[in-house]
Amino acid sequence: MDALDVYVDGIGFWTPGVPDWPSLRRVLEGGEAVAANANAKPSPNRLPPTERRRAPEPVLLASEAAGQACAMAGSDVSALACVFTSTHGDLAITDAMCATLAADPRELSPTRFHNSVHNAPAGYWTVATQCHAGATAISAAHASFAAGLLEAAIEVEADGEPVLLSAYDIAARGPLAEVAPSTLPFATAVVLSPTRGAASLARLSLAMTPEPAAPIELPSPLAGLSGNPMAVQSLPLLIALAQAQPAAVALRAGAGTWLKIVVTP
Repeated sequence: MDALDVYVDGIGFWTPGVPDWPSLRRVLEGGEAVAANANAKPSPNRLPPTERRRAPEPVLLASEAAGQACAMAGSDVSALACVFTSTHGDLAITDAMCATLAADPRELSPTRFHNSVHNAPAGYWTVATQCHAGATAISAAHASFAAGLLEAAIEVEADGEPVLLSAYDIAARGPLAEVAPSTLPFATAVVLSPTRGAASLARLSLAMTPEPAAPIELPSPLAGLSGNPMAVQSLPLLIALAQAQPAAVALRAGAGTWLKIVVTP
């Protein structure tokens, strides 16, 4: 495929101990290790208080990162198309539903079932922001971030309008932790635009390639985040953006396929 060029106008970031993009940049500059606390949760101001109290953890994570990115970009959230992506979805609700089905299926909560669907975070976000633009939910195992980024970039190219990408994973619960390991919550988001503007931080040139990337080792301050699959997938690009220097990274995009990204500040 020909390279797709998009511009990053806003970035959101949340994980325990690093609640936003400026905090991540300070960690990378100062070398302070991230303290992992799987029980910490964000409180996204884009969701009404009643929704914040009842929303499941993936909704809180995805909405917090999305809200930060949109605020940085100065986006009109009511008109902003969005792509939400996750490796595993809501592992906590899936574990609870499986346990209930095994013990007494009649006790299965309709609310838990409602929140278990993969597009729940996108639904909560679009309702809270009164957004009528298109919303997409994606999962592609350990290529989920690359798949979400590629989908968002294609939408930017096709429609000529900015698109929000929000990516997240929570900590696994119960037996699922053995087959879908994830040890802490993490979310990040970017607003992508078709042209460079006053808010643009960098240009991304995306192209598919069969050439595998060399394994990337996270900087020591971020080593604790290696327990979250979305963190592992997205941090190579986020680190390149934080360094504000020309760089090239490659992200797994499927079996034998990689998404090469050239970053130009």
